Amino acid sequence: MSDTRRRVKVYTLNEDRQWDDRGTGHVSSTYVEELKGMSLLVRAESDGSLLLESKINPNTAYQKQQILSVQFPLLEATDITSFLYILLEDTLIVWSEAENYDLALSFQEKAGCDEIWEKICQVQGKDPSVEVTQDLIDESEEERFEEMPETSHLIDLPTCELNKLEEIADLVTSVLSSPIRREKLALALENEGYIKKLLQLFQACENLENTEGLHHLYEIIRGILFLNKATLFEVMFSDECIMDVVGCLEYDPALAQPKRHREFLTKTAKFKEVIPITDSELRQKIHQTYRVQYIQDIILPTPSVFEENFLSTLTSFIFFNKVEIVSMLQEDEKFLSEVFAQLTDEATDDDKRRELVNFFKEFCAFSQTLQPQNRDAFFKTLAKLGILPALEIVMGMDDLQVRSAATDIFSYLVEFSPSMVREFVMQEAQQSDDDILLINVVIEQMICDTDPELGGAVQLMGLLRTLIDPENMLATTNKTEKSEFLNFFYNHCMHVLTAPLLTNTSEDKCEKDFFLKHYRYSWSFICTPSHSHSHSTPSSSISQDNIVGSNKNNTICPDNYQTAQLLALILELLTFCVEHHTYHIKNYIMNKDLLRRVLVLMNSKHTFLALCALRFMRRIIGLKDEFYNRYITKGNLFEPVINALLDNGTRYNLLNSAVIELFEFIRVEDIKSLTAHIVENFYKALESIEYVQTFKGLKTKYEQEKDRQNQKLNSVPSILRSNRFRRDAKALEEDEEMWFNEDEEEEGKAVVAPVEKPKPEDDFPDNYEKFMETKKAKESEDKENLPKRTSPGGFKFTFSHSASAANGTNSKSVVAQIPPATSNGSSSKTTNLPTSVTATKGSLVGLVDYPDDEEEDEEEESSPRKRPRLGS
Repeated sequence: MSDTRRRVKVYTLNEDRQWDDRGTGHVSSTYVEELKGMSLLVRAESDGSLLLESKINPNTAYQKQQILSVQFPLLEATDITSFLYILLEDTLIVWSEAENYDLALSFQEKAGCDEIWEKICQVQGKDPSVEVTQDLIDESEEERFEEMPETSHLIDLPTCELNKLEEIADLVTSVLSSPIRREKLALALENEGYIKKLLQLFQACENLENTEGLHHLYEIIRGILFLNKATLFEVMFSDECIMDVVGCLEYDPALAQPKRHREFLTKTAKFKEVIPITDSELRQKIHQTYRVQYIQDIILPTPSVFEENFLSTLTSFIFFNKVEIVSMLQEDEKFLSEVFAQLTDEATDDDKRRELVNFFKEFCAFSQTLQPQNRDAFFKTLAKLGILPALEIVMGMDDLQVRSAATDIFSYLVEFSPSMVREFVMQEAQQSDDDILLINVVIEQMICDTDPELGGAVQLMGLLRTLIDPENMLATTNKTEKSEFLNFFYNHCMHVLTAPLLTNTSEDKCEKDFFLKHYRYSWSFICTPSHSHSHSTPSSSISQDNIVGSNKNNTICPDNYQTAQLLALILELLTFCVEHHTYHIKNYIMNKDLLRRVLVLMNSKHTFLALCALRFMRRIIGLKDEFYNRYITKGNLFEPVINALLDNGTRYNLLNSAVIELFEFIRVEDIKSLTAHIVENFYKALESIEYVQTFKGLKTKYEQEKDRQNQKLNSVPSILRSNRFRRDAKALEEDEEMWFNEDEEEEGKAVVAPVEKPKPEDDFPDNYEKFMETKKAKESEDKENLPKRTSPGGFKFTFSHSASAANGTNSKSVVAQIPPATSNGSSSKTTNLPTSVTATKGSLVGLVDYPDDEEEDEEEESSPRKRPRLGS
């Protein structure tokens, strides 16, 4: 025998209360004719001799315990109880066969121990999750039991006659409160074949229409079920007896008229064979399981708190029946192959396909009763037979019931092994178009869910999240699974997932028409924009003077509740991506300008959708990634958030709190670039909000940072300053004084002329690497550029292209980019360039330039004040 799972050591407890090693062998459980019952057999691995032959008695208390990794002879214990205190690992089964004769099996592997334990529990009708198969008897009750004479060990049952039914019913009811009396009654019923005699009386009572006798039989059969004995269930639920048992349970004395359960089971309930089952034992087991489940769920009343343990064996009986059914079907590969063939055959009619899918759904549900190792083999068998390609076909069908059942089957597969599903879809991508990929079919089903509450979409979204979760990719043997699958998902599937979001936030008619043509679901775009621009572009930042609330004429967000719910689900999934994926989602957000499109939904009349959009932005800001921060500031993406806050007015609600929390996070974490952007652009609109100190705190942080920057500039030694622009000492001193005075009083005051604004998509780098290359190249060019004289005695200073590239998407004037904010929140007039500025600078040859300016700029990227570089 080479099966190490069943390899055991047999131990007995000797007279000195020490454990003796009786040898090593392999254990099995089988029916022994001489012992008339299921038994444990251990045969020596050396010569095959029998080391142990022990019948599994229904009343014996078996204990599954834990053991240290040392051998038994090294353990010293005065009795079995003290021995059990020092055990640590589930590989030991201990029981007593007679007084002072204790046995133990120590397994080499835990799996083997679990298998034998399951067999023992099956015989005794117990749940395998228990540690002890029988309740421990109270000491005083045990003493009373021992004091009883031998003749009282069994209960004397009344003769099985019609006039004795009331006496029998009283007896059965009276023993339920005592565990010992329940055991003795069960043994008496089993030994005398009493149950079959009772069922014969039931047939007589029905023929005689003896209502009183039928009521007594109801109490008797119900009480026997509550004895909780598997050996009695085997008799009661046999083909010969089960329908009479159901008949007895129809005559509840509390009901005016008996129920018609037998009529339902024989006439209404139909057994459907999707593929003919030739195994008669399997057919019988399926019928029995259905009827017993019906008895438990429909016929028997819901047990009270005191009765809930009475039917635990009935639950175990059903459980083990399901295990046997799954195992027998799984072993019949011809049957399963035929099911798969018909499921994927185009010639199969809709009704037949619906039955096949429902069969697989129930089949997978039954598989949840299997032990982990058996369940693993079960799903591997389904995968080998082609369950995933079959699901891909049926999930795309129009039949709602078929799609729903297929979704349930898919959920079992994803929960069992996300890696198996991921491996399949990546292999499939090499041979199929994106439209028919399994994950895209799943996403389309989520998008096209016709349920007003989107119940199916919620389930599918959870499955998608499991598939793209990096946490369950880490423990796999394939170390490249994470990067490979995420690359696949963002290249082949992300555009399908975001299509409803991008379409509902766009006013491009072609884009909408494409979406409606691609997906079968009918979308309504109720909020039609009345202006040509659906949202502000990066180059159209707003000044403080015109922030008075959101521009409702610019909304293009959906007004349809079901659409809003779907977009909320998509946003939840995208928020998950922001939290758990790194450069993949970052590149996607930048390339699609996704955050701007999401923030369009801040105008939705559905507050839950606006909150989802806000949560998406909050997760991005929570990363404290400066690349994201530059994207937000240069795109002016705080504008819709602040508009939503102002539109909300004085209402104290979740939206108000969420927006305040966003700005409070920026203040507490001291994100300098965002703080500067908010204060410089929006403080005038926000300074009236005084019920929280968040915005005043942001202003304070901003001013403190300005002071630090001023101190840095003032502390630079004059010897380090560049002398490449010659000027007389007096002009230099006056110029420096004017420069710093302007910085202190009116930051960002117009001292340069605006340049033509390039298109945002031309300006903003597609990815971070391109951004860094552009920055370095342009900075090297700036060092060589000199100012050009535009008129006698004056210069025109503009930002070079590299300045805009280093800071975001826009190249524009200081005025347009940074509206000034003074200490009291008022804005300075900056629309016209004062002619006195250039006149005053008539003697200037160039601005003061320090060689270490570039180094400082890199160290203080988030500084709110930057001097413009000289450009050509």
